[in-house]
Amino acid sequence: MSWQEFCLLLLSVSASVIGQLFLKIGAVKLGRVDVQNAVKQTLGIITTPELLIGLACYGIGAILYILLLTRVNLSVAGPSASLVYVFSVLLGYFIFKESIPLTRLMGLTLIVCGVILVVWQK
Repeated sequence: MSWQEFCLLLLSVSASVIGQLFLKIGAVKLGRVDVQNAVKQTLGIITTPELLIGLACYGIGAILYILLLTRVNLSVAGPSASLVYVFSVLLGYFIFKESIPLTRLMGLTLIVCGVILVVWQK
């Protein structure tokens, strides 16, 4: 993976992670959805700015990922996109004060090691 391709990957991952951040903020603002308020809450999705921003960021991330796929094999791009999971957990920890149990930390470490192995070029 060239430096340009790696930057494209990071932009795609970043847009997706920012999308997740805004979706979480919007979901908290929207409130818990259950059977009694499902229709109202579903309509609330289209009027909650944070959710719309989150969806837009996801769309940008998808477009950047498609651009990456025009340059890189799927067998490299697919696993590399799993960095979204790593950064999402870190956002949850730093912004929403979510805990990171040891087993989750070990899993994230395995993801990072796997991505390094997948993109490594001799």
